[in-house]
Amino acid sequence: MMFKREFDWDRGNLLKCQKHGLTQEEIEAFFLQDPLFLSPDLNHSHLEQRFYALGKAHKGKRAIVVFTIREERIRPISARYMHEKEIKRFKKDYPGF
Repeated sequence: MMFKREFDWDRGNLLKCQKHGLTQEEIEAFFLQDPLFLSPDLNHSHLEQRFYALGKAHKGKRAIVVFTIREERIRPISARYMHEKEIKRFKKDYPGF
């Protein structure tokens, strides 16, 4: 997947992402990590293609960011810390997670 490490923020997606405890700065830093596990979000890609990004956020807490790509820029749609049940499931699907 090709995209710039630039972001598309507005009041709508910023407030929605911050609602779950992640700041704009934390979300942007989240996309710089390696490895970052990416997967298509097939259930929510009706109007535009969406993706999940799985990785570690602030203080090593695992997080999930749903995003799309608009004009080669990352547009976060939702961001939150993962629940233990999700972490266990993704560890099975993504070795190294």
